[in-house]
Amino acid sequence: MIWRRFKENARVVLAAFELTVKQSFTDSFVLFGILVQPLIIAILGIWMLKERGGDYGIFVVVGSGMTGLWTNLVFMSGNSITEERWTGTLEFLVAQPTPIQWVIFGKNLASVLQSLLSMLGSYVLAALIFNLSLEMAHPFYFAISLILGVISFICFGLVIAPVFVMNPSVQRWQNSMEYPIYILCGFLFPIALLPGWTTPLSYLLSPYWAAHALHGASSGTLTFSEFALSWFMMLLFSAIYLVISQKLFRVMLRKARIDATLIGQ
Repeated sequence: MIWRRFKENARVVLAAFELTVKQSFTDSFVLFGILVQPLIIAILGIWMLKERGGDYGIFVVVGSGMTGLWTNLVFMSGNSITEERWTGTLEFLVAQPTPIQWVIFGKNLASVLQSLLSMLGSYVLAALIFNLSLEMAHPFYFAISLILGVISFICFGLVIAPVFVMNPSVQRWQNSMEYPIYILCGFLFPIALLPGWTTPLSYLLSPYWAAHALHGASSGTLTFSEFALSWFMMLLFSAIYLVISQKLFRVMLRKARIDATLIGQ
């Protein structure tokens, strides 16, 4: 019974994943967020750092790629339920036997994995156009950090999706959620340059630990214990996000099925 239910849920995840990928590659807004905006940020980063000398290319590639990941998470994963309400399909999703969480998981998985094109595009730009050295100090650690970072982003998307659909006033702050996270999480420069009181805020954000590990793996500036701490924090925050998301989805389903205060807002 458990295995059969798992296969059924897995089919739902794959169907949601496939549909989201197809829709995303026909959406100019998504393509801009994944491909164009990170390249603009990468060009600006390279231009600002070129006078400093040193091997800064890989830092810019990772940082600009992280901005694409975060932007896509906020707009695509955050709107993953809201879009269903806009298109009139949310009623069917909350009434189906398969929990809606699996559908949103599949959509978030597609959105986050597509966002990795941001890092690939920045890599090609820096290597081919600007002819920068892009040596990876610890490829294995980088791969582990990237996988755990993707997991933490997906789990965070499961939190913001029900929040956005239940509270449209929060969703109006989407545009303002981009650059503060770029800064607090050290995507493009170390958080040591920020005022000291902001450091605890950075430590409470899983994207910071993902960026910290990825930058450390690419430049070789971290010890194994520092990598282990970053990986542990990403897993810890992922678990916390999953617990929070379960509670939020229960509230959302109650508002939709019982209170009738969600559908059509």
